[in-house]
Amino acid sequence: MKKKIAFIGAGRMATAIVKGLIQKKVYSSNEIVCISANDNTGTVLAQATGITETDSLLPLIPEIETLVLACKPQQLDQIDSSILEHGSQITLISILAGTPISRLSEAFPKAKNIIRSMPNTPGQIGCGSTAYASLNILETDELELIESILGALGTVHSVKESEIDAITALSGSGPAYVFEFISALIDAGVKAGLEKDLANTLAVETVLGSVKLLKESGASPEELRNAVTSPGGTTEAALNTLSENDFRALLQSAVLSAKKRSIELAQS
Repeated sequence: MKKKIAFIGAGRMATAIVKGLIQKKVYSSNEIVCISANDNTGTVLAQATGITETDSLLPLIPEIETLVLACKPQQLDQIDSSILEHGSQITLISILAGTPISRLSEAFPKAKNIIRSMPNTPGQIGCGSTAYASLNILETDELELIESILGALGTVHSVKESEIDAITALSGSGPAYVFEFISALIDAGVKAGLEKDLANTLAVETVLGSVKLLKESGASPEELRNAVTSPGGTTEAALNTLSENDFRALLQSAVLSAKKRSIELAQS
């Protein structure tokens, strides 16, 4: 019988992974188990997907091959310690922000292997980007399993753990920068005289179309920027304003601030 996968935590990202696993037939609903905090997230997830919600994973440990930590980082110390003593054949996948493999190893000293991953919120619709690093070298079958699980969220990238903080700052927090940019673009449209609904529609469609063009054209962002920028034209005037206000340096500063905070969280 195929082993089960269990989730500690049943929030948005866990829900996205579960739905992706079922949709891509990596696991069937009867091979997935979840346990959640004292809220209704586990019940909601179980009702929506047909997976099993449980009050204790301990009786199921012999059946579990992979345990996904999808709770809040501060809840790590609240996990039933008896699980840790019986998990020697379990591979642990963590999506906890700011939680290094060394800390996970302390909490799960008998885990078969430990995977630290950094997904992002577009994973909720299967369009995410997830980077991961492992404690031990992954055998071929382990690698395929890990990437099929994380692949439920979108694309998967194997990296060094030393790169995770930078990845957290770029792709982990990145969607927030994009949403902030779109929000600012909408406000600018309104300031320029448009109705907010129209400004919203135009801003969203512009970003979606631009990203699709970038992905499908094979051109670099700079090449596409130059293609739409006529000398002495409106776009050039706008880009000059961005340059004068050091737009790129500001964004770089934001990403480095996020990386610094990720490092601080990992050391706390």
